[in-house]
Amino acid sequence: QVQLVESGGGLVQPGGSLRLSCAASGITFSIYDMGWYRQAPGKQRELAATITRGGTTNYADSVKGRFTISRDNAKNTGYLQMNSLKPEDTAVYYCNTYYSGIYKYNYWGQGTQVTVSS
Repeated sequence: QVQLVESGGGLVQPGGSLRLSCAASGITFSIYDMGWYRQAPGKQRELAATITRGGTTNYADSVKGRFTISRDNAKNTGYLQMNSLKPEDTAVYYCNTYYSGIYKYNYWGQGTQVTVSS
């Protein structure tokens, strides 16, 4: 059974930092690309950052320079370091893993709430 479990969300003041973690089980994590997506109330889910299995990263313009995505394949865990947080970063953050080969596999975590407020 595949599980992606996010942790590390919470309430933080503007300008603060949080680090999200995504622990994967039931998959060979190292062969998957992974990403962090977020969904604010009343809005569609959007991409925040992705990292390929080879380590290539990509960021939404809105988080570039403030967020850093990384992965530790030995621990089957992905991370999102979020610095200089803004109220507009408030959202539920979801971890995603994706594999495309002969078959395609796409998995989502349950999400973790991040609230940026004074």
